[in-house]
Amino acid sequence: MSYTQQPMATPGMIVQGNRNVRNLPSDAEGREWSNGLCGCCDAPGTCIVAWCCPCITYGKVKRRYEHLNSKGYPDPENGGCCNSDCVVHGFVTFCGFGWVMQMMNRGNIRSRYNIKGGGCGDCCASFWCTPCELTQESIEVELEEQSYGGKH
Repeated sequence: MSYTQQPMATPGMIVQGNRNVRNLPSDAEGREWSNGLCGCCDAPGTCIVAWCCPCITYGKVKRRYEHLNSKGYPDPENGGCCNSDCVVHGFVTFCGFGWVMQMMNRGNIRSRYNIKGGGCGDCCASFWCTPCELTQESIEVELEEQSYGGKH
């Protein structure tokens, strides 16, 4: 028996977005980030918020990532504004350890998108380059959200 056409999605099926929208080459170790760590100019609004109030950017990125991961489609609220992750991050940052939460989230995002790297790089990026790494993560999640066919 031969088939001439791929099966179509039926109601109730979760249609996954593209986790490598820019079709970056991937090998056994994974692929590179879709946007460089210093590529904040690709999302200037996100970068400014990440510089001024990293807890807001962290909370939004984490909520959007978790929504994609658990529900299989983009968060209709685009991460909200000031959610519980934002509040916790703000408190932990006040104590000097917000970068630890960012490091863990960065590892989760790298895993979802099969991005090269490891804990040491996540730690350094989170500690030394907070606004840039938050912007980089936001862009990665946004690219997948856009692959669902709408502006998010």
